[in-house]
Amino acid sequence: MQSNMNCPKQPLNRAASSRYISVKMKFWISQLIAVSWMTLSIVLSLPWVHDLEQYIPSFVAFAVIAGISYIPGYMNAFMIASLLVDRQPTFKTLAPKEDITIVIACRNEEKGIGETLNQIAKQDHEGKIDVIVVDNGSIDRTAEVAKELGKQLGLDILVVEETRAGKHHALNRALPLVMTRYVVTLDADTLLHPQAIRYIVARMLSAPADVSAVAGAVLVRNSRDNFLSKIQEWDYFLGIASIKRLQGLYQGTLVAQGAFSLYETDAIRNIGGWPDAIGEDIVLTWRLLGTNQRVFFEPLAVAFTDVPTTFKHFFRQRSRWARGMIEALKVIKPWQQPIMFARFLTGYNLLMPYLDFVYTFCWLPGLVAAFFGHYWIVGPITLLVLPLALLQNMILYRYQKYVFRTLDLKIRRNRWGFVAFVLCYQMIMSPVSVCGYFQECLKLGRVWK
Repeated sequence: MQSNMNCPKQPLNRAASSRYISVKMKFWISQLIAVSWMTLSIVLSLPWVHDLEQYIPSFVAFAVIAGISYIPGYMNAFMIASLLVDRQPTFKTLAPKEDITIVIACRNEEKGIGETLNQIAKQDHEGKIDVIVVDNGSIDRTAEVAKELGKQLGLDILVVEETRAGKHHALNRALPLVMTRYVVTLDADTLLHPQAIRYIVARMLSAPADVSAVAGAVLVRNSRDNFLSKIQEWDYFLGIASIKRLQGLYQGTLVAQGAFSLYETDAIRNIGGWPDAIGEDIVLTWRLLGTNQRVFFEPLAVAFTDVPTTFKHFFRQRSRWARGMIEALKVIKPWQQPIMFARFLTGYNLLMPYLDFVYTFCWLPGLVAAFFGHYWIVGPITLLVLPLALLQNMILYRYQKYVFRTLDLKIRRNRWGFVAFVLCYQMIMSPVSVCGYFQECLKLGRVWK
């Protein structure tokens, strides 16, 4: 990972001189395009619906096709339209001097904590950086190594212990010790780009007063480990990044992820700290949105994390994310969100279980049937979603390429991983998410690792 340490002038603000379009206007333009696309899909699919009605009731046929084609097509069209009109707000400063605190909750990270602290020491942020490492019941030398390396690197580091298992306990243990206006959470296996803290603080200081958190951009560090990590590289680079940009445009990023995000310290304290939830960062973010505050996303604040390299760990992580979404829906309902954009974006998540169920139990069997010439469920109209997905990825690739060029990073070649991501990734994700929904409904034991 290489970095250009020079301070670029107003990156990602290429449309500063163009005519201003309000966020609300962008929202309704994107809605018009998305609804138009969905209407066209419905009209073109009527023969398909009629054929399917010969085998199942009419309302079931419509529900299945809606979950396979109409709603995904609407979502993709809305995202594409939004990304095309998206322009990052200008920075008021690119050299902030605000003091911050970085909190790292870790358990048995003796081998990896050194790299994480080393990258913190390389930050070009001009303000003071305090570091709090919370050892959450480690049985190795995590605490000792953190103390030793902190001294060697010249970091102002405090190491504390939290014996109660659970990331929320570890983060809440550090919260009373934070003396700065802003706090950053960072996973112990996540490495910051040298300009990451500067950009995320700059975005917060450039944001309106009611913005209480900024999510950083998390990318894959270990994409060369195996094919599973190569596929996830594109998920983080394009899939998750596109969702974050969409949500950031409408000032309602739904997850200020614990892996790397900046929060206003008092805002966290005012809502009682991090909740006891398997998706503590999701619930925390929704609670912030529910107090009439907004959450931004900064694509230039980049960090790199290790992703699961075995299906067992991948399954645990993604099913945990699905459970976290259900937990958030229980805590605050979308219609209870005070901000219109937040209501719409969180309302998306009400549809996700339905879409994942349809995909898992209808589309996948339908795909098998299509191979034998039976186009009952998977038919020509389903292909309309594919060009939208490719267009979405092309637009995001252009944005991400600009981000990487600004940060003096290079995009790795990973063509087969991209092909697998576009064609096969959802076949893995939807069944895993369905398992997560069942785990939450059945209140099964939580597994973090």
